[in-house]
Amino acid sequence: MKNIKKIVSILFSAILLFSVTTTSSFAIDKLHFVIGGGAGGGWDGTARGTGEALTKSGMLKSASFENMSGGGGGKALAFMINTKPENTILVQSTPLVLRSITRHKGYVKGSGVLSYKDVTPIAGVIGDYGAIAVAKNSPYKNFKDVVNAYKKDANSIKMAGGSVRGSMDHLIGALAFQAAGANPNKVAYIPYDAGGKALAGLLSGETQIISTGLGELMGARDQVRIIGITAPKRIADAPNAPTLKEQGYDVQFVNWRGFFGPPNMSNKDKKAISNMLGKVMKTPEWESVRKRNAWVNIYNSDEDFVKFLEKQTKEMTTLMKKLGVI
Repeated sequence: MKNIKKIVSILFSAILLFSVTTTSSFAIDKLHFVIGGGAGGGWDGTARGTGEALTKSGMLKSASFENMSGGGGGKALAFMINTKPENTILVQSTPLVLRSITRHKGYVKGSGVLSYKDVTPIAGVIGDYGAIAVAKNSPYKNFKDVVNAYKKDANSIKMAGGSVRGSMDHLIGALAFQAAGANPNKVAYIPYDAGGKALAGLLSGETQIISTGLGELMGARDQVRIIGITAPKRIADAPNAPTLKEQGYDVQFVNWRGFFGPPNMSNKDKKAISNMLGKVMKTPEWESVRKRNAWVNIYNSDEDFVKFLEKQTKEMTTLMKKLGVI
């Protein structure tokens, strides 16, 4: 009887050990993040921040990153479609919807328009408010100062952004100038390869203002002065950043960012990564990254993410027609 109890005890311990081992194992051992823009941009920050939280929380064994600039994200998108890489996800945002609306051609010869339907939507993870900023030594103290200078001499204001004309950075600035009564299509927009180079353009004096995501400016607050964000009210993570709305310009917008797999990604891998992204957002490691970038958590799982993309396509089509971009 004692031997039987001993055997049962050993078996129970083995089962318990196996259970602990399997529940704490990695859903995905490694992930390679493809980033469609250069260093310092919103895609770059989202991919690296997500990889940081996943590895530090123990949910992912290893993460690697690759910046693949070109065509406002088109080169990276075409890479995912053409090569169908394993264990690889692409970070994207509203511009993925915009490129199909504006009929932006892809990097694949004869491919026509590329959109989110050509890859596998996994999950939307964060929202990033738009922001307009000037250099710390700029004479412009608020957005009204910029508007007054523009109305006096339109050539005196050049606006930097981290992507091509018609991109999210361009639209954020265009919305602000339109709300101020200016023609958004006449504002001089200077495109750079991602937020890091756009910021350098601002600080060097090539441009007078920068239009980008708030998260991209959070690490540069000792170099710039944020003069307007597209949030409905001031946010706790950036309390000194005034909203455009409080200055009399009713501009409200949040840019989503999320992840996509190659078109042949299995449903099993998609679900595993989607669930992992949802779980990591409940960890202190993620909160540290989120707070640092002043992001908003807007997790959408795979099916809900597709519905969200469909809805936004309709909304952004209306907005871009209103702005005269299409």
